[in-house]
Amino acid sequence: MQTRFFTTTALVMATALAPQIALAQDDAAATEAQPEGGIQTIIVTAQKRSENVQDVPIAISAFGGEALRERSVTDVASLGALAPNVNLDGGTPFSGSSAVLSATIRGIGSDDFAFNIDPGVGIYLDGVYLARTVGANQDLPDVERIEVLRGPQGTLFGRNTIGGAVSIVTHNPGDTFRLMGDLTTGSFGLLRARATADLPLAEGLAASVTGAVTSRRGFQRRIDYPGTPAEMRAIANSDDYLNFNHADYSTNSRQSGDSSVSMRGKLRWEGERATVTLAGDYTSQDSSGQNNSLIAVSFPSGPFAPTNPLPGTGINPVAAENGVLFAGLYNFCIGSTPAEIAARGATAICGARGTSVFPGGLLAPLAGVNVDGDPFNDRLPWDGRFITGDPDTSYATGPTLNQLEAWGISGDITFDLTADITIRSITAYRNTNWTAGSDLDGSPLSMLELTFSQNQEQFSQELQLLGSDLLDGRLNFVLGAYYFEESGDLHDYVNFDEGLLQVDGPNNFDTENFAFFGQVDFRPVEWLGLTVGGRYTEETKLFEGGQQDLNGGNYKLFGCADPDGTIYPFGDFPLAPPVAAGGPPCFAALSYPNPDNPVQVYVPGVNRKTFSNFSPRFGVQLYPSDDLMVYGSYSRGYKTGGWTTRLTNPQGNIAPDFDEETAETWELGVKATLLDRRLQLNLAGFTTDYQDVQLNQQVGTSPTIDNAGSARIKGIEFEAVAAPVDGLTLNASVGYLDAAFSSLSASVSRPDVAGAIPGLRLGAVVGGQLPKTAEWSITFGPRYETDLPNGGALVLLADWTHRTPVWNEVARYLSLRRPTTDVINASMTYREPDRFWDVTVGVTNLTDQRFLVSAGANDAAGVYFGSYNRPREWFVRAGFDF
Repeated sequence: MQTRFFTTTALVMATALAPQIALAQDDAAATEAQPEGGIQTIIVTAQKRSENVQDVPIAISAFGGEALRERSVTDVASLGALAPNVNLDGGTPFSGSSAVLSATIRGIGSDDFAFNIDPGVGIYLDGVYLARTVGANQDLPDVERIEVLRGPQGTLFGRNTIGGAVSIVTHNPGDTFRLMGDLTTGSFGLLRARATADLPLAEGLAASVTGAVTSRRGFQRRIDYPGTPAEMRAIANSDDYLNFNHADYSTNSRQSGDSSVSMRGKLRWEGERATVTLAGDYTSQDSSGQNNSLIAVSFPSGPFAPTNPLPGTGINPVAAENGVLFAGLYNFCIGSTPAEIAARGATAICGARGTSVFPGGLLAPLAGVNVDGDPFNDRLPWDGRFITGDPDTSYATGPTLNQLEAWGISGDITFDLTADITIRSITAYRNTNWTAGSDLDGSPLSMLELTFSQNQEQFSQELQLLGSDLLDGRLNFVLGAYYFEESGDLHDYVNFDEGLLQVDGPNNFDTENFAFFGQVDFRPVEWLGLTVGGRYTEETKLFEGGQQDLNGGNYKLFGCADPDGTIYPFGDFPLAPPVAAGGPPCFAALSYPNPDNPVQVYVPGVNRKTFSNFSPRFGVQLYPSDDLMVYGSYSRGYKTGGWTTRLTNPQGNIAPDFDEETAETWELGVKATLLDRRLQLNLAGFTTDYQDVQLNQQVGTSPTIDNAGSARIKGIEFEAVAAPVDGLTLNASVGYLDAAFSSLSASVSRPDVAGAIPGLRLGAVVGGQLPKTAEWSITFGPRYETDLPNGGALVLLADWTHRTPVWNEVARYLSLRRPTTDVINASMTYREPDRFWDVTVGVTNLTDQRFLVSAGANDAAGVYFGSYNRPREWFVRAGFDF
């Protein structure tokens, strides 16, 4: 049944779309000359050598620099709309920064930024692997070509390419002087300036310098909460965010603004047998954080009333499955009398926030402030009054910042040992420093506010031995060795519900990776090709975690005033039996792991894990004619394991870890160039066995990662480019993806309600769709260029992108789902006769469709939040090329 469906669908698409997104066709640096009116050849390096994309037996979409500029694609995330079964979003839940890349290809990827979670799609910059999602959403001021490879790429690209790889190739210096760039203005005060200069220095020696500056106001406005006098007085009593530990603090009246500077320089020497390229790049961002909207809360909206909300709603501040709901505790504390609080054994948790370990952080008690008869110390309860319902406004008052400094240097040396054999060395060092913050609750309260600081450095060395066109062009091979080393730290600060939980989490990481790889492509006869390859990897990881709760909430919840062991009446608080007077100290009874720091919940010391993996690749290609290739392949990829870091409860003397995940893909494809190079059709069908999927499980209030699932993924991808008449190009793609969980652990598969809102969450279930994955993805982009009487040219361009609904996270919260989307971009370009300059007028998101591109939920905090796509925007760009 499924096979028949795939076959029928493929035939329908091939017939109906007779018009591969081959957008690189406009980039002369990535093409070879072709007869006028035909489709140009696209040269890629997906197999570590230069070859026609139509000869590469991999599902790959290539995008050239000129085509990207025409479509106003300025960062990697923008590419997600142009390739089938690919989802690239700028920003992840909790990161608060669009500089973080959330990449998913064919249902496999990662939607997180934390150091302990590796990406599932590898991002490469001029052959150098970018290990972190932070800063991976690269600006593209001087890109020559981008290649998006779909499916596991473990053999040639290595670790963490289990879903695929994105390879960014930047401009190399030319041998003549050239100055090119553009100036852009547009919505929200956009000002972007980019320029690249080629500087010939001597015979065979040239340099290029690129600079880019972007400035733009954020589209989401922070507005004052329109409260009553009583509400405003209660808001004023809320604790200032600066009272809590934080990485940094910055606020802004707008969110999702841009303020960035980037530079790149290259020095290239080409000799008779050797080529040496030295490169350096630098990026600095200092802007407001990503937009964030409060989507739902754990309690219904209602007027401000300084009374206990619990009796009227039946909400218990503790849910047995989810652990402590701090939003419920907060409401309970401020709205209950001292007697009611004592009866619940909550005197300590409703008291001063802070511990004897951190006496400088003690804050005033919350207990009974709304029922003590004094209206001047009232506090607002947490409910839905802070939901604006408008993607472009927020009542947030907390931190919003994105400060990133990233730089790198690399050396790329190739040497021709013979006419057919080349040795290549790529040496690189990269460094990132990042600070970010966001107010996820979208309110004047401190219900869920976060800041982070991350510092990372990496060194890599790759050696390749390349053989091309040996045995009369029948044999190509690549053999290689790879070394990678990474170290860094991530310090997260998370404040829950006015300080009832205050997470302070320092973490340190070290990784060392060795790999050996090779691939041989052999054509024993003209009509048959064979591919055999594999990569063996060994990796060692070290991790030291220091998560702590500065409020000592667990002590207070279990009847202790503080880690010193003072006993409080436990009442009927249903978490566990009370700590009996005269029993063991609270520290030992609650299994805290570090006597030197009694509020630390993570086991002290350095943890170590070693991984090894072999990722093979096998393929067969058939060539019925020079312009037609049919291929079949098997490939394997893996993503490395690690440790859970975001603990809020002690879990004894154990550092919770998780193992690597793997994917095995069988693929069958066809690549054809027809009608005297006026029609190009690519079709691929695949099935993937996705095992040991790393998923978040809720252990109390701690989001814990474990290998908790498996999935079966099946799909098809169709790409076409047609040039039916001179000047007209039609680009189209269709992707279908059946990506569903085939098994889940009981702790993940919870089709229940969250908090107190029935129907809020469907839960992760067997048969449920993988997150960040659309069932159907369709694009269509006509481009028409016509000559004008004065010798100039006019280019008309449009792109339509259709995606069926997407779950933004594993638990499938209904309010956080991305609906069916239809996004249209359009532009018109005038090129003057000598092609020295051009002017483009365009609009993005023409119909102003709004949807969540990133979303998250925290049941304990009672906060469900998300970031919206950008609204409709206009731009005017003036380009120059001298």
